[in-house]
Amino acid sequence: MNDQIIDIAVPGRGPAQDDGIGPRLAGAIYQNVSGAFEVLAVIRDSERASALLRRRARWAVIVKDVLRPGAEPFPVGSVWTSSDHLVREGRTTPAYTPAA
Repeated sequence: MNDQIIDIAVPGRGPAQDDGIGPRLAGAIYQNVSGAFEVLAVIRDSERASALLRRRARWAVIVKDVLRPGAEPFPVGSVWTSSDHLVREGRTTPAYTPAA
């Protein structure tokens, strides 16, 4: 995966979809009990998200574990909850520096 910001959007996305994604924009770093993750891409196309997650999904977030050197990017479909904490805000422009 390269260092591009990717946000695959489709017409008709609603507030419920954005609520589930939370503040995970490309470039954001968030932390929870599972670790700390940099958001590499936000996929809002349900067909692509479903294929990535191998289940029915409206969206997916491609993340990379920033605490593990050499970690490979992987898709997640978990909703944003109160146990998730934003460490660095994402950017809506393609100019950001990856954390790892």
